[in-house]
Amino acid sequence: MADSVQVVVLGAGPGGYAAAFYAADLGMQVALVDEEKNPGGVCLYRGCIPSKALLHVAKVIDEAKHAGNWGVTFSEPKVDIDKLRAYKQGVVDKLTAGVGSVGRMRKVRFVQGRGTLTGPKSMTVAGPGGTVDLQFENLILATGSHPTKIPSLSLDSPRMMDSTSGLELPDVPGSLLVIGGGYIGLELGTVYATLGSKVAVVEMTPGLLPGADRDLVAVLEKRLKKLFASIMLNTKVVKVAEEAKGIRVTFEGDVPEKEQVFDRVLVAVGRRPNSKIPGLETTRVKIDPKGFVEVDGQRRTAEPSIFAIGDVAGEPMLAHKASHEARVAVEAIAGHKAVFEPQAIPAVVFTDPEIAWCGLTEAQAQAEQIEIEVAKFPWGALSRAITVDRPEGLTKLVLEKSTGRVLGVGIAGSGAGELIAEGALAIEMGATAEDMKLVIHPHPTLSESVMEAAEVFFGQSTHVYKPKRK
Repeated sequence: MADSVQVVVLGAGPGGYAAAFYAADLGMQVALVDEEKNPGGVCLYRGCIPSKALLHVAKVIDEAKHAGNWGVTFSEPKVDIDKLRAYKQGVVDKLTAGVGSVGRMRKVRFVQGRGTLTGPKSMTVAGPGGTVDLQFENLILATGSHPTKIPSLSLDSPRMMDSTSGLELPDVPGSLLVIGGGYIGLELGTVYATLGSKVAVVEMTPGLLPGADRDLVAVLEKRLKKLFASIMLNTKVVKVAEEAKGIRVTFEGDVPEKEQVFDRVLVAVGRRPNSKIPGLETTRVKIDPKGFVEVDGQRRTAEPSIFAIGDVAGEPMLAHKASHEARVAVEAIAGHKAVFEPQAIPAVVFTDPEIAWCGLTEAQAQAEQIEIEVAKFPWGALSRAITVDRPEGLTKLVLEKSTGRVLGVGIAGSGAGELIAEGALAIEMGATAEDMKLVIHPHPTLSESVMEAAEVFFGQSTHVYKPKRK
């Protein structure tokens, strides 16, 4: 006899376990299926969390070097790679175990193993303890994504890494090529460069972080040009080959040296949805040309009993988008009126400086022919940024010209990720520049830059003289 529950969630990442926990909170019987021994998914095991642990270490090393500008000098850091790896793993283990514990408190049944659908309302799970048959009223697909692989760059060598193996920190190579100038490549490149690797980044488009606001990227790029050995734009890798001294890479594009040798190569060219779910063909679920599961506003698929959330259900591939979709899907299952229609999904690149944005970028607004005004406040005029010797930042508001309504917010600077939520809230609440200006922000803080950017819109910023054009 198959075990019967109301809801099965396939995949225990930030979307999956959030869905399972919320369904349990609403009184449903829930089974959460995943191949790991605890919930967490790519984010906790091989993505957001371990990378941020390593980025924190990189920031400490960088600040220690930077302290010489203030008259405080430290000796050259000694990196114990084994201890660093253990620290990172300890963070992962603590968080995944904690999530597993919270699931047990909620009476969520966790089934470890690989799930195979046998129909729109049934599944078998093959795991360490044998095979479990599950029947359910509703299923939420939260299977996540995996690093994109490019056939021409496939090379069976331990010197070739993707984001998963790169986070394992096998060593600190003398030289490292990062293929891809997106957020994954830049974050991992930052870690390795700070630990001592000579890092080169190659990006086939004209700029780093394609799609991000160019004003924000300019702040980051200025810093990365000092940190990285080289940044090659408008350039692509056409061949990789292993030899005794490393990986020989052949380039095509705006680069003088068409062949270079690196100790290691990290391929970070994006991620692909895990939509090749065993047994999915036994349902009416549809996959779009990009490989994403097609869903409606409630995250319901073409099979009425099946929902999909997170990376497998479309871009942006962000953990917080997945967990928000989780609540929408569960509420839909519970019969509540719910729909996924956020006005602003914040994005953060955790480099140093960080860049973060939400809502419309200036380029998007122009492409959609929306009449806007842009207000920028430079952190060079921000007292808190100067006291911590990080004046290179920028806060930018994209405002509807006729009403002053906040359509987009972009921030570049140390701690930008901690500031962007105010921008997301402003957009969701329909706030205007007037509202942002009138909210009293504590002094001296980096958050004041949001208020002062709003004041710039009116030509009344206390610390930047920029009169309003009549």
